[in-house]
Amino acid sequence: MTPEEFKQLLSQKEVQLSDHQMEQFARYFELLVEWNEKMNLTAITEKKEVYLKHFYDSISLAFFEDFSTNKSICDVGAGAGFPSIPLKIVFPTLQVTIVDSLNKRITFLTELVNELKLEDVSLYHDRAETFGQKEDFRAAFDYVTARAVARLNVLSELCLPLVKKDGFFLALKAAKSEEEITEAKPAIATLGGKFQKEVSFELPITEDERHIVVIQKKKETPKKYPRKPGLPNKQPIK
Repeated sequence: MTPEEFKQLLSQKEVQLSDHQMEQFARYFELLVEWNEKMNLTAITEKKEVYLKHFYDSISLAFFEDFSTNKSICDVGAGAGFPSIPLKIVFPTLQVTIVDSLNKRITFLTELVNELKLEDVSLYHDRAETFGQKEDFRAAFDYVTARAVARLNVLSELCLPLVKKDGFFLALKAAKSEEEITEAKPAIATLGGKFQKEVSFELPITEDERHIVVIQKKKETPKKYPRKPGLPNKQPIK
């Protein structure tokens, strides 16, 4: 996907990009490649693949959810900033919080946010388990996203405590997740959430599968969750 195709295909989805936003994505790509030579941010560095599999893929959340009206989003384990930074570029009023356990990635994201002159972006070097225990962030966000490879029951325990009541946890997956959803439903209920739907679609050009698991926060998460670091992976809620 070339930058021109990126702009055109997003336009077909009613996402219009200005020249300034296109310049921001171009600079994002340059910084990603530059920093990737110093640290492992992504295995995808070819321009057409970055625009498709990172930028377009991140923005695809906006095909199904509304980020246009001063919403807040917390991106857990964002890595090189996906999906929250592409969404921030497209929706400048979006309030973005990123938490990542590797300080080097936070250093890169700090440079990126400054270079792109993005406002209302907060970056935290922390583990999701401990971040979710802090009163300032618990039940604080309209949306919480995770584009991680962890199973859904683990991701739910890390992310749902951060979601406001009636807000949404959005898990981005590369494969259909029926088994994971069934496995995770007890944990989702315990944490105050309710599975709403799984949205399936294909990326343009390559036709790669993509899935978004949508979980709504229906009631407050009990105070004892999340638990100590490591426990969600070692002893998932059943």
